[in-house]
Amino acid sequence: MIMNAPSNSKITFARLSLISPEEIAAHMSDPRLAEHMPLLEPVSWDLDAATRFIASKERYWNRDGLGHWAILCNDSYVGWGGFQKEGDEWDYGLVLKPDFFGLGGVITRQALAFARTDARIPYVTFLLPPSRKNLGALNRLGAKFVKKTEHEGTTFLKYRLDTT
Repeated sequence: MIMNAPSNSKITFARLSLISPEEIAAHMSDPRLAEHMPLLEPVSWDLDAATRFIASKERYWNRDGLGHWAILCNDSYVGWGGFQKEGDEWDYGLVLKPDFFGLGGVITRQALAFARTDARIPYVTFLLPPSRKNLGALNRLGAKFVKKTEHEGTTFLKYRLDTT
């Protein structure tokens, strides 16, 4: 069942370190995530993998003062995402639990509203695998195709959205 946001949904962002590694491991172990995540390595998402993942995301916060968030809907963890600095660019990513894929638009609009108030983020990039065929949401946001690009040996479609 894919949920759409009920009108009384409250989306909040928190640090990933506030979410239990067990919950992150269960989320990232769902095989439906790999369909559009070519960099998702076929590792066993056990407690150790989840703990390392959380620590790696915390390093971005320590380095850049911003990083991926845990995303909560009515105080329940539904996924992770947000902005991560890649070189000189802030890349936006979103990885929801499959049952909450329908919340992607609401969450993205809220995250972009945050970006528009943060002077560090003059624009946001999106890297999407070529397997993503439905790109209408990006177009509606105003994101423009930049180019095909390689990241960690994998081809992605790169889009850019000005936030100023």
